[in-house]
Amino acid sequence: MSDRAKLRQRVHQTAESLLQKQKYVAPVDILVGLRWVGAATVEDWRRGRVDALTRALPVDEERVTTAFEHLREWARERGLQPDEVAYVAGTRDQRPLVFAENEALQRVFRVHWLSPQLSDKQRERLTARQNKAPDLAVWVTDKDWDCDVCRTRQPAGEFVLLEGEQRVCLSCADFDHLTFLAAGNAALSRRAKQESALSVLVMRFNRRRKRNERQGILVDEAALERAEAQCLADEDVRARRRERDAVRRAAQDVDFQAAMATEIRRLYPGCTAERAQAIAEHAGTRGSGRVGRSAAGRALDEEAVRLAVIASVRHQDTDYDALLMAGVPRADARDRIRATIDKVLASWSG
Repeated sequence: MSDRAKLRQRVHQTAESLLQKQKYVAPVDILVGLRWVGAATVEDWRRGRVDALTRALPVDEERVTTAFEHLREWARERGLQPDEVAYVAGTRDQRPLVFAENEALQRVFRVHWLSPQLSDKQRERLTARQNKAPDLAVWVTDKDWDCDVCRTRQPAGEFVLLEGEQRVCLSCADFDHLTFLAAGNAALSRRAKQESALSVLVMRFNRRRKRNERQGILVDEAALERAEAQCLADEDVRARRRERDAVRRAAQDVDFQAAMATEIRRLYPGCTAERAQAIAEHAGTRGSGRVGRSAAGRALDEEAVRLAVIASVRHQDTDYDALLMAGVPRADARDRIRATIDKVLASWSG
């Protein structure tokens, strides 16, 4: 197989996998899938810290162009729809990102291929998300460092804004009025971000995994307080809903247990009403895993009801439990008490 054919096969396989996973294929994801560039490098580029992404690739622009030709060929064969994306940097000026100095290659790179299975609304949401600039971000530092703006020494652990080649402290970045909210509560983080006029991601580079990992966000303190109040209100709502659901489930169990007791009395008229109710309550206890909670038991299948009655007789009207405690094997113990069970059932059957 020629080198070009091998590349074509790799591009098609990568594109197919991406389409199945995310319903669209972007050229930048193809580059990552081919292992020509790492996800961390792409993120640096998206945040404006790499001038042109092609400079970080181990192959020349001709090879990249060939790969994108294979992608376009595959996309058209699959009936995918082209959608041009405006790549902007995750910087405060949101400047356009440069993929290649070659304008033709730059235009090709901006074309994403969307699944025809997406609805119009899904496509609109996807396009809006792809055209959105990455969130502003600062990083947690592992060593002491100097701010390139105010020239002050910053200790390890302080947040740093990376602007091109510069390292900027929160004060010089005008982020020092924001409050740090650690990751862990997705609902609180989402609401705090929505409430805050300015929000900044806090990231840390994991050297072992070679990737950036989210640590939390910086938000306005008043926005955080409003988000906390909303979440507390939601917790009250959820608590009331849990109470209502518990009452509803309890009522459902009462109805089911009453129906089961009636069925026991129909099959075994000699069984007292009190005993039938006790058997039904025991077998139909929610979460017990007993026969009454099985699909057959819920349907009041005659065999399931019979097994529930036998279980009750076994434990309450025989010495089965004592035999087990004495070390008698389970099968032998059941053989010893079978006659007693049959006698009780015969008397209940009328």
